[in-house]
Amino acid sequence: MQQHVVIGAGPVGSGVAELLAQRGDQVTVITRSGTGPDHPRITKLAADAGNDAALTTAATGSASIFNCVNPPYHRWPTDWPPVHQAIMRAAERTGAVIVMMDNLYGFGPGSTMPMRELDPMRATGEKGSVRARMATDLLEAHAAGRLRATLARASDFYGPRVLGAAMGERVVPRVLAGKKVSVLGRTDVPHSMSYMPDVVRTLVTLADDERAWGKPWHVPNASAPTQAQMVQAFAAAAGTSVKVGTVPNAALTAMGWFNPTIKGLKETRYQFTDPFVTDSSATEQTFGLAATPLEVGAAATVAWWREQVAK
Repeated sequence: MQQHVVIGAGPVGSGVAELLAQRGDQVTVITRSGTGPDHPRITKLAADAGNDAALTTAATGSASIFNCVNPPYHRWPTDWPPVHQAIMRAAERTGAVIVMMDNLYGFGPGSTMPMRELDPMRATGEKGSVRARMATDLLEAHAAGRLRATLARASDFYGPRVLGAAMGERVVPRVLAGKKVSVLGRTDVPHSMSYMPDVVRTLVTLADDERAWGKPWHVPNASAPTQAQMVQAFAAAAGTSVKVGTVPNAALTAMGWFNPTIKGLKETRYQFTDPFVTDSSATEQTFGLAATPLEVGAAATVAWWREQVAK
């Protein structure tokens, strides 16, 4: 039995904590409010993720620290750096391995497709630059022997518990109701999607395997669907018929005046207007992981949303 610290209790953090607890490990989940999943082996702790002293105390004796923090989208440039630095300091002091949940923003627009782990990080926007800097800092600290760390990059999430995502609460409930769905960007370009249980399983696998440490890895994704194909996969699972359209640029611009999250989408719009595809073959071949087929993930997603509607 090992001890772990999971920072964040969104779909990633909660999923990681539950998977670790289910296999018999002890887990401390840290959030600002002290929330988290209920399980006999999970302890919930209210603390600021930017407080390295609190993190160090919680992580003492732990095998790993999972960074599953998710600051508000428009606050990444201000909220991420102090949290990231605090987690690294806690890892240096305790010897726990950092496993960071990362994304693909650091590659930036114009990247070669499919994106591979060691491709150059060329993002120039403030959100992509923050994520690129975090990944570089982490891996450089590992290479210097200051700490041990690894990271997993996922594309846009879908699956049970996923709410604020391109294929979350804006899409699936409307599919269940048979209503038209409007997506960002184009409906006809391939876009890799990361199924939440695959994300969770990848993070836990990387924490356990020394071969993962000091390197970035991509979460296994099924063949990249278009957004229209993704919506239709949900519709097939739900037994509904749904039309798919796009949100006009003018509407997004107007909404951005009042909503900082939507305003922030301007930087990453390229991800939904151009092909956005990952190569996860290194992760699959090294650790024996495989992506959940789209139809299986879509069915599980629809089933979870139906449960929420019935509550």
